[in-house]
Amino acid sequence: MPEQTYKTHRRFDPAYHFVGFPLYLLFLVISIAALWRTPSPITLGQLALALLLGILFLKIRLYALTVQDRLIRLEETLRMERLLPAELKARIPELKRDQYVGLRFAADAELADRMREALVESLDGEAIKRRIQTWRGDHLRV
Repeated sequence: MPEQTYKTHRRFDPAYHFVGFPLYLLFLVISIAALWRTPSPITLGQLALALLLGILFLKIRLYALTVQDRLIRLEETLRMERLLPAELKARIPELKRDQYVGLRFAADAELADRMREALVESLDGEAIKRRIQTWRGDHLRV
């Protein structure tokens, strides 16, 4: 696996991002145009189907991301309980979801410093990731 950094950590799934989503948008535009040009129960049904597919397309993605975030929270809680000093272990429940997501990229040696900053400065996940000096790659993301 190639080394990951803040600039290269985003993951695109070509089938989802570059095929499925553009095809969905094309179908939605065609459905709107068909209803506009020829209003009928068929074209209205086509637009309803396009909207339903859009809802399904996005909800399925959100479900996968929610499960992934829950797993990240679990994995990072276990890692933090193993690595952090007692005063920070007690503060683990204060972390927000995006802070867990950001902290997962911090190497073990800098985890305590990044967590302390996240809590004191109320940093979001992106701000945490930008401060990481030794990146810990994650190649199994959805």
